[in-house]
Amino acid sequence: MCGIAGCYQRGDGVALTRAMTARLAHRGPDGSGVWEYERDGVRVALGHRRLSVIDLSPAAAQPFSKNGLTLTYNGELYNYAALRRELAARGVTFRSASDTEVVLEAWRRWGPDCLSRFRGMFAFAMFDERTGSLFLVRDQLGIKPLYYRARAGTVVFASELKALTSTIGSELQIDRASIVASVLYYWVPDQRCAIAGVEKLQPGTWAEFRPDGSKRVGCYWSVAEVAAEAAESEPADLGAVVEESVAAHLVADVPVSTFLSGGLDSSVITALAHKRHAGIEAYTIAFRPEDQKYEAMPDDAVYARKVAADLGMPLHEIEINPDVAAMLPRVVEALDEPTGDPAALNTILICEAARDAGAKVLLSGMGADELFGGYRKHVACVAAARYRRVPRPVRRMVRPAVDRLPVAVGNRGIRSTRWAKRFLTFAELSEEPAFRRSYTLYDSGGLERLVGPDLRGHVADVIDEHRGVYEDSRLPDHVSRMCLADTRLFLPGLNLAYTDRSSMAASTEVRVPFVDVDVVRAAFTFPGSAKIRHGAGKLALKSAARQWLPDEIVHRPKASFGAPIRSWISRELRPLVDDVLVSGDLIADGLLQDAPVRELIAEERSGREDRAKQIWQLLSLELWYRQMRALGVRS
Repeated sequence: MCGIAGCYQRGDGVALTRAMTARLAHRGPDGSGVWEYERDGVRVALGHRRLSVIDLSPAAAQPFSKNGLTLTYNGELYNYAALRRELAARGVTFRSASDTEVVLEAWRRWGPDCLSRFRGMFAFAMFDERTGSLFLVRDQLGIKPLYYRARAGTVVFASELKALTSTIGSELQIDRASIVASVLYYWVPDQRCAIAGVEKLQPGTWAEFRPDGSKRVGCYWSVAEVAAEAAESEPADLGAVVEESVAAHLVADVPVSTFLSGGLDSSVITALAHKRHAGIEAYTIAFRPEDQKYEAMPDDAVYARKVAADLGMPLHEIEINPDVAAMLPRVVEALDEPTGDPAALNTILICEAARDAGAKVLLSGMGADELFGGYRKHVACVAAARYRRVPRPVRRMVRPAVDRLPVAVGNRGIRSTRWAKRFLTFAELSEEPAFRRSYTLYDSGGLERLVGPDLRGHVADVIDEHRGVYEDSRLPDHVSRMCLADTRLFLPGLNLAYTDRSSMAASTEVRVPFVDVDVVRAAFTFPGSAKIRHGAGKLALKSAARQWLPDEIVHRPKASFGAPIRSWISRELRPLVDDVLVSGDLIADGLLQDAPVRELIAEERSGREDRAKQIWQLLSLELWYRQMRALGVRS
């Protein structure tokens, strides 16, 4: 895993590429390089930071040039050995043992058609001296990021947005619609970028930039099309598909470890990895008992210990007790865009601990919830569809009774009340609005009241964008439509994004075997009824998992990979909320309204409502906004 950057047709491209590459040093501490080219009116500079995982020798250093093609590549190609054999049989001579050279030679032989053959996670830039064109490419599911800014025939690109904002910040401006989206979702969807004029190359696409200033974009893989085709197929042998994916994701020339929360997904990955390599190690996190109590969260470490003990493998436990007030600005800076998910903090800490213990690559169970209907929101939306069939007079009596209940008493949170209050925010809505409201932070009225007058015009567009993605589906049932929407929105926009930035901030690589083209295809061969039934989710995966795990783990209650933010908001972060958020630049500049922000804080502190997630997100947004202003980015 690595960091890439570069410029095309820009006069200051070499100096700018060097600066951007240096800014990405955390993504690749094992090596760096900048390659430059200028001929016949074409100017190119490509930069690379290397985290050595496959072929650790200097022969695999990048940017990688060979016979008129030059590549700067961030990723892992898990089927590179098979492709290498195929290319060698066709006469290709290799000078390294790297997947990098396989990518380059596959491109030479097949051009963009090679991308449908690739199985892995990747983002890369390929320059072709013959045509003078620069190609940018991103993997099928958006595991690896790639930001670019195309303007007046020039292109600047990088693995992380911070490489652009820290070098050309004075040329940039904050995108106000993305600010609205970040307040609604607590993250910025992959279809948008928090900086105006900067784009994220979309999953499964490539873009060609030509010397004459023209641009061509192609889509080589579409999850919506794959899901629709899979839905018409017989259910796959899911156990075999997942087992093969984990085996493929273990390819490396350095040791591979796993995240192990003790939940179903990470336990499946860990069990299958251990089956292949008995010496593999696992890492888990634990929280202080007082934080768990206030958060009303389960002790996942108990389950992680059981899985590790059953498998007979080493388990490294890391207690999460950070100086959160000091660490939050660092987390915000690492994430690139305003993201209010505390799981990013957990990921940085566990990756740092794993790195310090000698681990460089970790496997994660991410993606299974999106594909197999594993989130509480999925089960809740199915329940809401049934709730809407309850006679209206009965439903009218429920809300006032629930509204009167507190979400916390003293130092103890009341989990059932939180869930009931959250459920009633969307239970009366139709399918798409209910799903959107099940995981967003506000309804349209609450969002319009919170943001300033200049931002209110963007609210309808942001909500319509969600509706458009959700309804762009040929899938036949409610659960499948939710899973597809999550795979297109929630997975790349939040989970894959924070995992990439957080892990790379600690100079480690996280691989996600569930977010694999073969697993995705297999997942959508199962109808919704095989995923959620009788209030239980992820049934297809649970059925497959029983061959590897005990029922105690397979059927344990769902627990999210979160953090005790309610405890932190009420204690460690209280001064930051008062001094930074309430007196912040977002309110002063009119992007947020003072009174609604104060109401959220008052409701959380009184225990009447659960507003910790909203406060965490707004605090993160305020810190991000200040960081952008300090870099010269205009508001």
